[in-house]
Amino acid sequence: MFARDIGVLYRDQKERAEQLEEALASLKTTYLETIRSLAFVVEAKDAYTGQHLERCRAYGVVLMEALGVAADHPDAEYGFLLHDAGKVGVPERILSKPGPLTAAEWRVMRTHPVIGYQMLENIPFMTTAAEIVRCHHEMFDGSGYPEGLRADEIPLPARAFSVVDAFDAMTTDRPYRRAMPAEQAAAELARMAGSQFDPAVVEVFLPLIERLPVVSP
Repeated sequence: MFARDIGVLYRDQKERAEQLEEALASLKTTYLETIRSLAFVVEAKDAYTGQHLERCRAYGVVLMEALGVAADHPDAEYGFLLHDAGKVGVPERILSKPGPLTAAEWRVMRTHPVIGYQMLENIPFMTTAAEIVRCHHEMFDGSGYPEGLRADEIPLPARAFSVVDAFDAMTTDRPYRRAMPAEQAAAELARMAGSQFDPAVVEVFLPLIERLPVVSP
């Protein structure tokens, strides 16, 4: 009888655990869809990006898993989607300007990582996402903005994002140029490793290129 009672208790606990896992999965899906909706508000202001945000998320998740740190930063994909959220604070005349920006306009444009960070920093489950947004224009050699961080001063998820962001930008048609082949983009990433990009992250990413997920329009 004791063994039977233990068996019943085990089954009940297993069922509760499965129900909890389903509830958590549903909650995560809800969070992701909410974040995706917010991200697309930014995308609507910057129409040339197409599916750029979703590709960055998909590629970034693959890279984080390959780096072995995906479980440590479960909210990273939210940061990949929201990296340009701060552009909602940049005037439309600057975002949509057809020609080169003036020095003053560039100063305004370069505030968008900080604006985006301020939007997310106080949300408890967005710690990594906020850091990605704040640091997504920092460069490995310290020549980026807004703080001129270098190497390990830049959070690893942000260093990973900068690689997938650049790869997608290079392999996607833009109004001012045609997309380059993946092989050429890979060569460019390798060339810029150590200056713009973390060489260790580039080394992990390059073999992944052939099996990156396809994001439907």
